[in-house]
Amino acid sequence: MGLQLPPIIASFLTIAFVVFLFRRDIREKPDVTGALWLPLTWLVLGCSRAVSQWLNIFGLPVAGASSVEEGSPLDAWFFFVLIVAGFYILNKRQVRLSEIIRNNGWLIAFLLYCFISIAWSDFPFVAFKRWIKILGHPIMALIVLTEPDPEEALRRLMKRCAYVVVPVSILFIKFYPQLGREYDPWTGLPMSNGIATGKNMLGADCLILGFFLFWHLLQTWQTQRSTWRRNELRLIAGFLIGIWWLFSEAHSATSFISFLIGALMIVFVGIRSINKNFIGTYILAGIVILAGAELTFGISGDLSEALGRGSELSGRTLLWARLLALHTNPILGTGFESFWLGERPQRLEGLFYFIPNEAHNGYLEIYLTLGLIGLVMLIALFIATFRKIRPGLWRNFEWARFRLGLLAAIVVYNWTEAAFKTTSPIWFMFYFIAMDYPKPECEPVLEQFSQTVGPEEDPELAYFHDKI
Repeated sequence: MGLQLPPIIASFLTIAFVVFLFRRDIREKPDVTGALWLPLTWLVLGCSRAVSQWLNIFGLPVAGASSVEEGSPLDAWFFFVLIVAGFYILNKRQVRLSEIIRNNGWLIAFLLYCFISIAWSDFPFVAFKRWIKILGHPIMALIVLTEPDPEEALRRLMKRCAYVVVPVSILFIKFYPQLGREYDPWTGLPMSNGIATGKNMLGADCLILGFFLFWHLLQTWQTQRSTWRRNELRLIAGFLIGIWWLFSEAHSATSFISFLIGALMIVFVGIRSINKNFIGTYILAGIVILAGAELTFGISGDLSEALGRGSELSGRTLLWARLLALHTNPILGTGFESFWLGERPQRLEGLFYFIPNEAHNGYLEIYLTLGLIGLVMLIALFIATFRKIRPGLWRNFEWARFRLGLLAAIVVYNWTEAAFKTTSPIWFMFYFIAMDYPKPECEPVLEQFSQTVGPEEDPELAYFHDKI
């Protein structure tokens, strides 16, 4: 990565490379619709920066957020337009709410509880706006899940996101340090954020994209030898090398460890000697062993020291102790995404050189905002998601192990980072593995009807039969 080029030349080459990748992708004529651009826009924005920030970068000054409570009106309206457009598409596809509720009971219950908790928030209108925004996650996930080929749609979504996030992050870090790098005010050490708003967010991008590409690599490797296979493997290898470099620049230990655990889970369930009937037992045993090792030996502190973060997990344990000492409502919490609003964060002043704006622990964050009820519902949602995934190990193994590996990575990631909120790309990816929507069963109906009428007896049926 020591190539020296004028920034303008590097920008031109990066844009040309991205255009080439998208052109190659479209020329393959994947079985996806134009609606996929909506979730792609949603995901890329979640992985990078808000619309107002991008406009400022490109020389179009736009007023940003005036305060944490108010946010940016432009960003709010842009996300709202995406949500409305997504809802319109689902309506055109005749997606039934009854089917969504029937197949995703715990997820719907969790979202409803988040909505109910707005009632006891100190900032109900702000909490309501944030709740509307997170509805974009299931809406965009449903667009992908209702595509003609949902798995192909997910592959195209993730690949197209990587086409933007990885090259632009490298460009910003190498050639535009004012955009891609920042300095830690506490230590003065450089930190790389790439296309994202911080090093931890860049690490989250690398986690989800690296995990997907690793899974895609294993799938592609199993295909028959061909020119497409050779080119696809080269492309995957190149992007994995780029993501590895971004990992090294971001220094996000949580994201890297979560990526490794997700990848190991994919490999583990792929071992032939592993009995898929006992996969839940294996996972539970692993959790018990890790919990026991943590309580007995404090392995998280030792691992943090090995990664150069110190036994206090970069100050997280101090933050957690102070947050628990604030004595919020233990049953109900402060209301949906309301803990960090108002004067409450000021009570943490003096703990660091800055005033924290997140708990750096997704489970503690849920406890603070939704109380023990919300935390129990989140755990129940994880269990329900696992129970959905497990039967797929026999029906659709590759897709099931993708879901299982990503679930493991998300569960681990939120131990030292908080991703269960707003437009976090990791929270967005969770909806892909947690949601189910059945494919329309039109082919059996058509077959039954054709047995009684027959295409040769009805020209319209013959035309429809040919189209199917």
